[in-house]
Amino acid sequence: MSKKLAVLLCLFSVVLSGCSLFSAELVKLPDPSGGEPAKEEEKEKKTLKERAYADRKEVTDTATILGKAQELLQKMTLEEKIGQMFIVNLELLDDSQGSYYEFRKCTKKMKKTLKKYPAGGVILFARNIEKRKQVLRLNAGLQEASPYPLFVTVDEEGGDVARIGSNRNMKTSAFPPMEEVGKQGDAGYAQEIGETIGRDIASLGFNVDFAPVADINTSELNEEIGNRSFGSDTELVSDMVEGFVGGIQSMNVSATLKHFPGQGSSTGDTHKGAVNLEKDITNLRKTDFKPFQRGMKAGADFIMVSHISISRVTEDTKPASMSEIVMKSILRTEFEYDGVIITDAMDMAAITSEYTAASAAVASIQAGADIVLMPQNYKEAFQGVLDAVKEGTIPEKQINESVERILRVKVKRGLFGGET
Repeated sequence: MSKKLAVLLCLFSVVLSGCSLFSAELVKLPDPSGGEPAKEEEKEKKTLKERAYADRKEVTDTATILGKAQELLQKMTLEEKIGQMFIVNLELLDDSQGSYYEFRKCTKKMKKTLKKYPAGGVILFARNIEKRKQVLRLNAGLQEASPYPLFVTVDEEGGDVARIGSNRNMKTSAFPPMEEVGKQGDAGYAQEIGETIGRDIASLGFNVDFAPVADINTSELNEEIGNRSFGSDTELVSDMVEGFVGGIQSMNVSATLKHFPGQGSSTGDTHKGAVNLEKDITNLRKTDFKPFQRGMKAGADFIMVSHISISRVTEDTKPASMSEIVMKSILRTEFEYDGVIITDAMDMAAITSEYTAASAAVASIQAGADIVLMPQNYKEAFQGVLDAVKEGTIPEKQINESVERILRVKVKRGLFGGET
């Protein structure tokens, strides 16, 4: 950590003293035991880390990555391939306690579900995160239960959205909202934040961060982005996004550019219902797209597509997460992006008010999504996609292309072992 970052963090700590929202320490806390942990405890921690893949090594050789991904793909059943295309919250693996339950361990039902519906990844929320060893145990248990290594994901943006950093027990770093970071005008600072967040969450078994926010905050009426954005200036936001991506991925944690095509000027909230962005393609290319392009250039492994619609571009009000124009024409063809395209959470009202879990998942994959995030009902969504492939509504060739992209990232990030 640079002196500048340390000083800024300390200043931020003073400003926020007494504010429960940012209760985590901004610097690493000492071992609460006051001394060296016992050998058995250290051995147990090491075992947990190994099982949670907290000590992964990046694979850098392109030919090795591609060859291993293709080899794995050829051995997969259709069901296993479809499973790779879902990232789910824990309540979708164990529905016995209802929505938003504070699952903090891998249950028998989760193991059973992962065996029958082998998801490609999981997402943890603050409700699942209590203490360091508990999180390592949870992530290790989930990885052990899965037939293939999981993407273990979290929203760790800094500021208001910090599932880990806002918890003092986790002994990780906390940061101000990215709007405050943007005011520093220093992309190096954003890179150092990315490095720190990446190091912190990788040590706990996470391998994907749903960050940075690449939206440009240009509307005072915006309900979703606000201070999560680096700012209102296109070039500034682009610089910061590029820095953050470089920082976090240098720690072997995948970055996610969100929320394409850009929500900073929207005046609604997709958590509550449908939102349409009144911008034409020229305006979007000139402003909103640029931070995403810079993040892609920096090598971001993921792009998250929003549920907003851009009717002046697509000539309909389909959510971007179900639009071929957005995902196939713009991201794949115009920008030549070959990373993983993931939808925003599919349990938002913008989706659930109009679609079933199955129809939403099918529509998103048909339009070009590689991963469906948090369907309202995982089993129904899984079966819907499986049926669509068997019926020919979704070509299996398209499934294979998506899963190969997913596997390439997993191989690259060391989920199948280190450098080979």
